[in-house]
Amino acid sequence: MRQYPLADFLPFTESPHFSPGPKARGIFLYRYNSRVSEPPAFKDHFSGQSGEYQKYRPDYPSELFAWLASVARARRLAIDVATGNGQAAVGLAAHFDAVLATEPSAAQLREARPHARVTYRQEPAESISAPKASADLVTVAQAAHWFDWPRFAAEAGRVLAPGGVLAIWSYGDVDVTPGIDALVRDFSRDVVGPYWPRERRHVDEGYRDLALPFPAIEAPPFDLRVRWDAAAMLGYIDTWSAVRRCRARTGRDPLRLLAGPLADAWGPGVRDTRWPLTLKAGRA
Repeated sequence: MRQYPLADFLPFTESPHFSPGPKARGIFLYRYNSRVSEPPAFKDHFSGQSGEYQKYRPDYPSELFAWLASVARARRLAIDVATGNGQAAVGLAAHFDAVLATEPSAAQLREARPHARVTYRQEPAESISAPKASADLVTVAQAAHWFDWPRFAAEAGRVLAPGGVLAIWSYGDVDVTPGIDALVRDFSRDVVGPYWPRERRHVDEGYRDLALPFPAIEAPPFDLRVRWDAAAMLGYIDTWSAVRRCRARTGRDPLRLLAGPLADAWGPGVRDTRWPLTLKAGRA
């Protein structure tokens, strides 16, 4: 397998979330970028890989949806915003009479999972086609960091019924073994770090700056769990927006730097693979 010089992957581009300063080097050459700022807007980072996104993104645990249903005061309508291919929407449909799943990307909706109680609509997160005070639950899975947050928070307040629940969640670093985890983190930081969209920092900060407009509900911990081999993990990493942007802007495949070391660290067969969820919930 051809190995590209690491410098080919590191033009000075927009910064995601790193702070400048001395840090210990990892497996790959370390590189920081400076922050940028611009008005938030919908940026479609995933339409070009909608099929791979469905195949390689892990499903959310059924216990998460059972908990969300338990804290909702009614189970008439749930709205899943930025649904992608409908992973969360279908999970909610096991507990709610109806689910409205909204998504701005037509390509993602073409890959959406059909379900009798789920209605898919192509629309932005900040403009939900639901009546005022109609929803018992509004959810956002691994997408709230892309929103115009003040506008979305106001829209969620409009569509939620009194006592309705807003819940947002995300996942970041994978947990397999210390060696594999360090390898993946170093790749994310040192090779494709400059290509992470700036909004990615919210994931790494545990949604610290995304303040819910309602009193908080204490949530139990949840994890995503799968049993994967090294090829599946590489397929998951290939869905990262930073990997796709790096490949598009440099004409190089950054996964060539990772595939061999990852296979060696992983070994044959499958391993238990988990991502801890960051979950924030509040009641209107």
